[in-house]
Amino acid sequence: MAETHVLFVEDDDVIREATTLALERDGFVVTAMPDGLSGLESFRADRPDIALLDVMVPGMDGVSLCRRIRDESTVPVIMLSARADSIDVVLGLEAGADDYVTKPFDGSVLVARIRAVLRRFGHAGGPNGAGSGADEDAAGERGVLSFGDLEVDTEGMEVRKAGVSVALTPTEMRLLLEFSSAPGTVLSRDRLLERVWDYDWGGDTRVVDVHVQRLRTKIGQDRIETVRGFGYKLKA
Repeated sequence: MAETHVLFVEDDDVIREATTLALERDGFVVTAMPDGLSGLESFRADRPDIALLDVMVPGMDGVSLCRRIRDESTVPVIMLSARADSIDVVLGLEAGADDYVTKPFDGSVLVARIRAVLRRFGHAGGPNGAGSGADEDAAGERGVLSFGDLEVDTEGMEVRKAGVSVALTPTEMRLLLEFSSAPGTVLSRDRLLERVWDYDWGGDTRVVDVHVQRLRTKIGQDRIETVRGFGYKLKA
C-alpha cells in the first residue's frame, strides 16, 4: 500500500516538529512548511494526499491557502486552529476545508481525524473529482436519481443540474448521496456526522451546516430544506 503524504503548514516550530514526528510514527510521510506561501509551493510540487493547515500562519493565512488549494484540487483539507472560535471554524469550512481540529490537540485524536477523512476519500476520482468511496448503502438504489432538474448518477459519481455537470468535492458528494438515499426524510445533523464524516462520537454540527450551505450554492438553495430543531431534508 502506498504511503500517505501529508502537507503540514504550521509556523510554531515546536508544534510543527512534534506533530511531524507523531505523524511519521504512525506511518505518514510528512512535508512540513512554516508559512502559507511555501505551503502552496509544496502543494503544487508534491500533490499530497491530505493537507493540514493552521489558520494563523504568515505569508498567506491558512484560510486563504485552503481557498487556493480548493481552486486547484479536491484533496482533503483539515484546518487547525488555536481557538474554537466560530469565525475561525466557519471561515475555514467555507473556504473548502473538510474538517477542523482545535489546538492543543492530542496526537491520537489528530491521527484518528486524518484517517476518518482519508477513508471518505479513499477512492477519490471521477470527472467531478468526487470520491467513489461513498458507501454503497449511503447511495441507496444504484443508477441515476432525478429530483426535478437535478440528476445524481450514483454509479458514475456525477451530478447534473439542468443537464450541466456540477463539480462537487468528495465530502459534498457523500452528503448529497446521503440525502438522495432518503428524499423527503429529515436527516439529523448527528446522523450526517456519523454517515458522511465517519464520526462515531459527537462532533461539531457546524461542519454539517456549512457543508449543507456549500452544497446548496451548487445544486440550488431551495433543494435542501432546513427543518428547525431536527435537521435537513432533500425535497422529493
